[in-house]
Amino acid sequence: MIIDLPSTTTSQVNKKLVELREQGGAVALGRVLTLVIVTDDGARTEEAIDAANDASREHPCRVIVLARGARKAAARLDAQVRVGGDAGASEVVVLRLYGPLADEGAGCVVPLLLPDAPVVAWWPFESPENPSQDPIGALAQRRITDAAAERNPIKALDQRRESYVDGDTDLAWTRLTSWRALLAAALDLPPYEKVTAATVSGEADSPSTDLLAAWLSARLKIAVTRTKASSGQGIVSAVLERRSGNVELIRPDGKVGTLDQPGQPDRRVALQRRPVRDCLAEELRRLDPDETYEETLRALPKVVRGRAAPRKPAAKAAVKAKKPEPAPAAEADSPEPAKPKKAKPAKAKAKK
Repeated sequence: MIIDLPSTTTSQVNKKLVELREQGGAVALGRVLTLVIVTDDGARTEEAIDAANDASREHPCRVIVLARGARKAAARLDAQVRVGGDAGASEVVVLRLYGPLADEGAGCVVPLLLPDAPVVAWWPFESPENPSQDPIGALAQRRITDAAAERNPIKALDQRRESYVDGDTDLAWTRLTSWRALLAAALDLPPYEKVTAATVSGEADSPSTDLLAAWLSARLKIAVTRTKASSGQGIVSAVLERRSGNVELIRPDGKVGTLDQPGQPDRRVALQRRPVRDCLAEELRRLDPDETYEETLRALPKVVRGRAAPRKPAAKAAVKAKKPEPAPAAEADSPEPAKPKKAKPAKAKAKK
């Protein structure tokens, strides 16, 4: 059910929520947090609402959408309340702010926050340079951004590193969960050798590729090279070099990856690019600081950028080096020349 409240106020929106709560019963109170979505009003606003609705089925919450409209218009607040099938397992309040109100979103959000419930702020597209100092970010215990949705993803990632405080996170980091799990599991298998170097390849503007390289550098204490892939989307490959052979995780099509380890057959693994709703649901599971993410951000300057020449695994190269080269066909089929017989010395006949 969708209820439109044009040219309204936050008190009228609250009154309508109370009416719906009385009609719906206690189920309307079963919310674990308040999710505030900050975006510009447009066609992409519905994408963020759909992702929040899907995530709310795992984390029932009140979703407040701040859709900032034209700033040159007259000051006006248009609200929309969605419940039931149009709101997933949550209640959605869409606030469209125009004119001077477009920059006063925090004042419109405070009256609608759930009492005694944590607040999570999410910027699905463009985000402030310092989310913790933003008026909305100051209200939240958790601040979620997405560097991949910025105009300059790599520059946005550097801003995340400079402005990080406890509670900050980014969906570019959440997209690495499957990659980190597979690489960590691969190193848990014998031979338990030290990784001497690593190379991570991906799109030039993929912030997840940079974060994966920084994570490997921070956890393994090694030099990691970040290269640009000639094809593919997002992260394309990760190669860990060891004495017995390389561990290679390659995903050329963005859907299925291949894990190659010395002494084991190649394995195909599900490595599809994660949608926003899955990443958002994962981030809503925790409200405490992410120390691993912070450590990864600090390691970003240590990542080496350059071109990596294709290398063959050490084990396969060694086997190939030991294998004798076959003789040419002409030489192999020709019989060996007969060795000349040595002349026997003539024996003198004994005289009788």
